[in-house]
Amino acid sequence: MQIPQHILDRKGPRSFKDLNPEVLEYLDQGKIETKNLMEWLSANQLKLLQIVLSEIEKTEWFSMFDVAVNSQKKPTANSNAKIIGETFAQMTQDTKVYEALKSHTSDIVRCWACWGESLLYDDLKELLQAMKGYAADTHFGVREVVIFATKERMIENLDLAIAILTPWTSSKDENVRRFAAEALRPVGVWVKKIAQFQEEPQLGLPVLEPLKSDASKYVRDSVANWLNDASKSQPEWVKGVCKRWEQESTTKETAYIIKRGLRTLMKS
Repeated sequence: MQIPQHILDRKGPRSFKDLNPEVLEYLDQGKIETKNLMEWLSANQLKLLQIVLSEIEKTEWFSMFDVAVNSQKKPTANSNAKIIGETFAQMTQDTKVYEALKSHTSDIVRCWACWGESLLYDDLKELLQAMKGYAADTHFGVREVVIFATKERMIENLDLAIAILTPWTSSKDENVRRFAAEALRPVGVWVKKIAQFQEEPQLGLPVLEPLKSDASKYVRDSVANWLNDASKSQPEWVKGVCKRWEQESTTKETAYIIKRGLRTLMKS
């Protein structure tokens, strides 16, 4: 099916009333990716799931997913995606299924794959290696879901998580570098806080130091947000790191990180 150019070139709607019914039809068929949160929230995931299960010749599974999704007391788009992913993990460990899901055109389907595949690994090193492709995904939504799917398990073994992710900071892929910093933020957004980093933020330096002058704004914003998180519990430590970085690196990239990393302290 050839997607009309005006659909491909669209901008994400600012509100639900701006949603294009034609766009929703393509989203529910898994033919296009969501452009923004409005589209993500509006997609009919069960309708999309029926199509995907037909594609992988597993239509008989649908009733299990339907029950799981509709058993929720307060379903949301995010919880639906998680439940569908968890149900995939319960139904199968077949790598062919996950390959089909993770390579799907729809970012929503790739999010299901991320949630599902994350449950197939008990070992943290194996988990993060399996999740690296999701961290590098071209869609922002998948890159956020992989953090949700891994962060709590990284907190349980923080030293190992730091050791695994530190080499990721030298990746050629800015999305992978960004994950290394973003996934270990002391506070973050909509995820569990890392209490140990709130008390001992210096433990995160192996990940932060290689990124203090990163060429990517996407990465720099994450590093700055990491420092800003830490500044709320350990302000003097953050000031000290920023002062040292200012002396060690005179690049505009480092200056950008320092300015944003100190933004909460500058308001006080």
